Amino acid sequence: MGKRILSISFMLYAICSVLNLSILAQNPEVRWDRHSLIIDGKRVVPVMGEVHYSRIPVSEWADEIRKMKVGGVTIIATYIFWNHIEEQEGVFDWSGQRNLRHFIQLCQAEHLPVVLRIGPYCHGEVRCGGIPDWVVATGCKLRSEDPMFLSYVEILYRQIYTQIQGLQWKDGGPIIACQFDNEYGGNGSYLMALKGIARNIGYDLPFYTRTGWPELRTPTPFGEMLPLYGDYADGFWDRSTKEGAGNYWKAFHFKAFRSSTAIASEQIKNQKESLTLGDEQYPYFTCELGGGMMTSYHRRVYLYPEDAYSMALVKLGSGSNLLGYYMYHGGTNPEGKLTYLNENQKTPVTNHNDLPVKTYDFQAPLGEFGQMNPHYYSLRPLHLFMHDFGEMLAPMEATFPVNPATKQYDDSFLRWSYRSKEGTAFVFVNNYERFANLTAKKRVQFTVEGITFPRKPFTIPSGTMAIFPLNLSIANGHVINYATAQPVAWREGKLWFEQKTGIVAEFSIDGKVHTIKRTSLEKPFMAIDGVELYLITTEDAGRLFLSEIDQKTNVKSSINRIEYSKLKEVGIFRKITIGVQRVSEEPVDSDFDDAAVYRIELPSDSILRHGMMQIEYRGDVARLYANGKLVGDNFYNGRPFLMGLWRLPADVKTLELRILPLQKDMPVYFPSEADTTLGESVGRIIVQTR
Repeated sequence: MGKRILSISFMLYAICSVLNLSILAQNPEVRWDRHSLIIDGKRVVPVMGEVHYSRIPVSEWADEIRKMKVGGVTIIATYIFWNHIEEQEGVFDWSGQRNLRHFIQLCQAEHLPVVLRIGPYCHGEVRCGGIPDWVVATGCKLRSEDPMFLSYVEILYRQIYTQIQGLQWKDGGPIIACQFDNEYGGNGSYLMALKGIARNIGYDLPFYTRTGWPELRTPTPFGEMLPLYGDYADGFWDRSTKEGAGNYWKAFHFKAFRSSTAIASEQIKNQKESLTLGDEQYPYFTCELGGGMMTSYHRRVYLYPEDAYSMALVKLGSGSNLLGYYMYHGGTNPEGKLTYLNENQKTPVTNHNDLPVKTYDFQAPLGEFGQMNPHYYSLRPLHLFMHDFGEMLAPMEATFPVNPATKQYDDSFLRWSYRSKEGTAFVFVNNYERFANLTAKKRVQFTVEGITFPRKPFTIPSGTMAIFPLNLSIANGHVINYATAQPVAWREGKLWFEQKTGIVAEFSIDGKVHTIKRTSLEKPFMAIDGVELYLITTEDAGRLFLSEIDQKTNVKSSINRIEYSKLKEVGIFRKITIGVQRVSEEPVDSDFDDAAVYRIELPSDSILRHGMMQIEYRGDVARLYANGKLVGDNFYNGRPFLMGLWRLPADVKTLELRILPLQKDMPVYFPSEADTTLGESVGRIIVQTR
């Protein structure tokens, strides 16, 4: 394969710079086959990150898009929520944080392609799934070929088109695809009707998508829409209030089946491992791989960084050639003109769960306020690998030496798979499952493509997730026969490997075995015909190639305690009712009249006013008010209640914190990390700045 010169950027447009192509006048050709996307003749394995532009203040968009790119995202995906832009019939609002065109232009400035998920139904835990109340009130048959409904959809699609004119891929813009509806399981003719409306208006994109779940009653013609799949480590929507409920554990097993039987389990009953006929002929892409998870009122899921990494590695090892995270960036619901815009059991449709009024943090790699969570960094080496080794990986077929478990917490075997082509392979190992505490696997050796490695059986520690290369040609006939270290990046004549904790890095190069000790970022352990080989720590791999600006979170934080006082004790305990979907209901505004009330004194220092406030508290639900206006809320799950103080008006001097107490025998799932002592309390309140 010889020496490579690859762009340091992570975005899909990077291919253009590698090939010295201009993207100003015309974008490169986009094709797909059963394996992957093909950009200007080169196979790519993109990272798609979901962010909802209308859930983030417009002033923060540029920085947040940049953070996504630095995290390794190469495609931006976003919903266009109908009721965010036409809450009142005929009154379209594309201003401020609803300014879709401006958001797309900022993505273009960062050379990031965009996939628009244009509805009309989106879900996204938005009121009525994004369909405006006034449409529901007309009585037309929603999400159907009812002419009245489609006439409203046409108006919506025309409005969206005014925002995207000149920004489609064919025009040199970033919009590469769009998705029609979401999680639709009826007749494919409805999806084709949506596409027909869009095409007649002027939508003309390289490809179109739909969610590959649930199975369609009747299919769409082959090639019209690529099905995209998903998986989650846990789900706020599950009806159970027990830990580890549902089929989410299956996401931690390598398997040929592309979809999930756990997504939307409150809507789609008795899901089976079957795909719409013909879908296996498409490339294996995902659009909803859980980057985190929301908390609903009845189910307070607490996600771990390992959950997202393990699922991503498993999907890659199972043959996926596009990892799409939902969400990659959390957000905050915007102000509604008529109602709150969160999903809840009291809305007319899509009333499956009670979600917070404001927060949509999702425990994502980038949180509600743009905070870089631990899995933002831990996922980066995987994204670098996908970028730099994607052309090699994309045509490789997946092989499954062991069958996936048939029961949760099965610890009787090591989970692994490999992808290979013409003797070159990558072995994927996952010794992690949420809540399972899998044991170390001893005396392990792999036999793949005629190679048994390592020399002596070794131990795969508990929690290990890794990729090992085989027969990797590096320069002028030189070959890495195998390595028990994970390839991370290959660019500018440098090949970087990550040493996994507890695993000795053994390299067989041109038939000679070397045991390698970890080196620094600046010192290679070997050079072969101009290619330098590096072995680095997991922490260094997570921050590889970050500029000083991008590494600002390395700077020691300044933590400042701020004063608060309790103004009022809890009044009457509210009665927790069960809603129409047979799960407990969240409190309404009036319930907070009987909440415990605290006054928080905001700092006057301008630096602190641009910091992140963390409220360490215990309770059921907490809300923050500024000058009497609701500005934030939190369903308690053991993590602090966060608020980016820079989002508050400058004249706000104090905040009011209202907390409802924990009660006995609540019909709610709380994770083990949560203190469920009855009542409520507040510990430290700090402001963190950098």
